[in-house]
Amino acid sequence: MLSAPVRLHLVSLAAQGEYDVGTLAERVGVSIATASQHLGKLRLAGIITARRDGRRHIYTVDDPHVLNLVDQIFEHIAPDGSLAPDPPLRRRPPHTD
Repeated sequence: MLSAPVRLHLVSLAAQGEYDVGTLAERVGVSIATASQHLGKLRLAGIITARRDGRRHIYTVDDPHVLNLVDQIFEHIAPDGSLAPDPPLRRRPPHTD
């Protein structure tokens, strides 16, 4: 679900606050229809939640597991957008019997 850059961007924004589809679409740089389609899929997957505010839906991420996952994803992305290098492997001490 989060492998699509548009969805990851939507989730990242929704993890920072509450937004309607128009605001999210504008900030991500996609049409409202495109943002709405992605948000629908993210809602069905349980990644994003929505509540009604009059005629609008307000989207947010309130699941601490999803928030942690988003943080971990961005820890592995370098500033230029490429994947950050993996941390060095920890060597296990030799097994002794």
